[in-house]
Amino acid sequence: MAPNPAFSLGGCELGVATAATQIEGGRADTIWHRWAATGAAADGSTPEVAADHWNRIEADADLMASLGIKHYRLGLEWARIEPADGHFDEAALGHYRRELRLLRDRGIKPLVTLHHFNDPGWFSESGGFAVEGSHEAFVRYVDRVVSEYAGLVDEWITINEPNVFAYYGYRQGTWPPGRRSTRDMLAALTGMARAHIAAYERIHALQPHAKVGVANHLRVFDPAHARNPLDRAAAASTEYLFQGAITRALCRGRFLAPLVQPRGVRPGTYYDFLGINYYSRDLASGPNLNTASKVAVNDLGWQIYPRGLADLARRYSALYPGPIYITENGTADASDAFRSRYLYDHLKAVADSRLPIERYYHWTFTDNWEWAEGQTARFGLVELDFATQERRVRPSGRFFADVIAHAGVTSDAYQRWVAPSRYRLNG
Repeated sequence: MAPNPAFSLGGCELGVATAATQIEGGRADTIWHRWAATGAAADGSTPEVAADHWNRIEADADLMASLGIKHYRLGLEWARIEPADGHFDEAALGHYRRELRLLRDRGIKPLVTLHHFNDPGWFSESGGFAVEGSHEAFVRYVDRVVSEYAGLVDEWITINEPNVFAYYGYRQGTWPPGRRSTRDMLAALTGMARAHIAAYERIHALQPHAKVGVANHLRVFDPAHARNPLDRAAAASTEYLFQGAITRALCRGRFLAPLVQPRGVRPGTYYDFLGINYYSRDLASGPNLNTASKVAVNDLGWQIYPRGLADLARRYSALYPGPIYITENGTADASDAFRSRYLYDHLKAVADSRLPIERYYHWTFTDNWEWAEGQTARFGLVELDFATQERRVRPSGRFFADVIAHAGVTSDAYQRWVAPSRYRLNG
């Protein structure tokens, strides 16, 4: 007899996640709007179209509510709120206040991200987070936002994936601001960690009972050859340099080499939940990172490795104990051929882990403008026609709604949505 595929999620509640630049549309003066205007995205598109969410907040809130979604991680566009240094736009502040009320009225609890790769143009021109003292501008923005929305929001993410932003924008140069300097990358990492700590302290001064954290991008780095000591060393060093050192700085205020302890920052506890963004696994061999062969992959060639979610949550929660929020997890699957199975496998890993994982936010709600990939990568539970802005709930979105309704996966849901779903293998 086949094992029963049903399981309960226990105390873990489900939600969806988005980012302002990726869904809102319009012409906010961000580094991404400037960068995309040069034709740098894979398909030449820009975030000026995206999902037109700025003009469709009520319809999108209704669509979320129709799927039973109770938790929504959304981002604010700093460049809309503060379009010039020290100038705050009351209309933009009012727009987000209306959106937060729409969500609350529909029983949807917001988790608000204050920075999601989206430097305003003026901030980038001044050097961005790579400049000493940059945290002061960020905290000024945070102070205004939290003061405005304290009655509507009590859960905040200060910064999303500082390691990813610093690596691609300041070291590899394939994202804005397009720098290629290890020194600038380390300066940006230090600046973002410093900004998070200062923002954490300011938010708690304004809202003593708020929950504040970072959306940390964590990956699995395994040796390409398990018995090769050089590959094992490469995997361990890559994990430390990419995510271990910066997570320690963000959560504990301890800046270990190659980071440098900023003046005035004392070691302490600077998180109320451990936020984890998890997507994939890499194999390390010397300085090279590769994807294993004959493994399940998504449309972008990323390995699908569900056990990694639980493994990383267990490893990092031992270092930073407390509630765990999976602040992002999802997959690029334009044909929706395997997203339901992806969801099932990752949620099963969450359920089986017996860790204090209180939230799981699926990336993403609707197809969006996926940074350097433009409109080509489809992560949404809701399919988006960029030309007409028509939304259509994918079968995986129906499955997700069913999991929310039953606080877990039923045998019927498994047979309907998961059983027909198949991963594809790479070469």
